[in-house]
Amino acid sequence: MKRRLSEQQEFEVMKLVLDKFLWLGFGIMGFGLYQMYSTTIPIGLSWIVAGAVILLIFTWIVIKEYEIIR
Repeated sequence: MKRRLSEQQEFEVMKLVLDKFLWLGFGIMGFGLYQMYSTTIPIGLSWIVAGAVILLIFTWIVIKEYEIIR
């Protein structure tokens, strides 16, 4: 027996999940900046690109889920 969530409950759960994507993306980009400072620029840049990809996935999920029209 599955419980159905209301729209408000679904929105709150989605906010929690997307918030984690946001923190993860910025954390990885911050680690990339640290790597650029402590080691070499290409290694740090690859971490920054990985963080940017996560943030782009975050944006895609928000647009797809909530049908945001540009």
